[in-house]
Amino acid sequence: MAKIPHRLYLTEDQMPKQWYNLRADMKEQPDPLLHPGTHQPLPEEALYPIFCEKLAHQELDGKTRYIDIPEPILDMYKLYRPSPLCRAYNLEKALGTPAKIYYKFEGNNTSGSHKLNSAIAQAYYAKEQGLKGLTTETGAGQWGTALSEACAYFGLDLKVFMVKVSYEQKPYRKAVMQTFGADVTPSPSNTTEAGRAILAHDPNTGGSLGCAISEAVEMATTQEGYRYVLGSVLNQVLLHQSIIGLESRQAMELLDEYPDIVIGCAGGGSNLGGLIAPFMRDKLTGKADPRIIAVEPASCPSFTRGKYAYDFCDTGHVTPLARMYTLGNGFMPASNHAGGLRYHGMSPILSKLYHDGYMEATSVKQTDVFDAAVQFAKVETILPAPESSHAIRCAIDEALKCKETGEAKTILFGLTGTGYFDMSAYEAYHNGTMRNHVPTDEELQTGFDTLPGQPE
Repeated sequence: MAKIPHRLYLTEDQMPKQWYNLRADMKEQPDPLLHPGTHQPLPEEALYPIFCEKLAHQELDGKTRYIDIPEPILDMYKLYRPSPLCRAYNLEKALGTPAKIYYKFEGNNTSGSHKLNSAIAQAYYAKEQGLKGLTTETGAGQWGTALSEACAYFGLDLKVFMVKVSYEQKPYRKAVMQTFGADVTPSPSNTTEAGRAILAHDPNTGGSLGCAISEAVEMATTQEGYRYVLGSVLNQVLLHQSIIGLESRQAMELLDEYPDIVIGCAGGGSNLGGLIAPFMRDKLTGKADPRIIAVEPASCPSFTRGKYAYDFCDTGHVTPLARMYTLGNGFMPASNHAGGLRYHGMSPILSKLYHDGYMEATSVKQTDVFDAAVQFAKVETILPAPESSHAIRCAIDEALKCKETGEAKTILFGLTGTGYFDMSAYEAYHNGTMRNHVPTDEELQTGFDTLPGQPE
């Protein structure tokens, strides 16, 4: 048998030409989005003031199994896709494990992450609709960077509200976004009513993704020719990100491999949902039964300590309500360095699958995450993003279990991107100033108290 290569790239011709809609194979659909005022299910047309029309359709479409990727999107995908499936030979050797460890690396683009997969699609549909521009939020900055690239490519204006603590931690992210023509504002800000209200309540807040969403939605709905786009959580985003998992499954098939365990970091769900899509399809249809593990920060534990309930997707209560695992829209996460995993809720699709027992979830502390990041970087020579390093931590732990049992399991994890804009986090880890914050039950209750209650 030929030796499995360190990196396997599909050809452009082998790249998937369709996205996969996981909802089409779910035994039960996620609960519908609800109007924030009436608590009634939202028809597609009700989303048009917020989202592009075709994206609104994708958001509510639970039946179409495969959706053709438009040629202009495929053309831009080919600037950085297909992305490599990598065998972590050096990590396996360092751990002394019989496990085979693979990772799908999504960092080979200027945005440094998987976020570009959905940014291109959302910008394309906005351009096709004849819009002037888009508004969005960003945490660590990967989504804002990716969307600024996509908007520059399609000739669209972009206004980004960046969570204030990340804006201050990662100043060079702002510079990259500005290079691609985006306007970047730290959130909460005085430029919107939602921002002013949040600042009035707490002038010193570091902000949250929920705050930034409120501001971005308000700006989109009050300016002619603009719509709002989101980089995670939404059904449409998981649809676009399915290309990660589809490429992974196709590459593993060429190697005559199949994962026993699939691991992804979880914040809102974009990377995790994209990576697991075809493997969850196999699980739902009875073709295979891989373990699927979501890994989240102990400081923002929506899966492992949250409630499965209807909640607002933002802090300012301007978005529809979604049923998801949530810490409450008023939950204010600690200023940990994994800015992309600081969202209070979780994708409704992933929440439903977790609730129904199709996947597992675990939470890990920040210093343990960076222990794994540094170990991985030393042997695999890639500096991983803090978000991705949550998956690395879990993959290492599972590989060490295999070392104890002697099982040669096949592990696949998602390496969402690189950590070159996260040097303050690595510096804090190395100089010993990094703190682990695990919220108390009392702290979590403050967030749960902001839940609107599940409608009848």
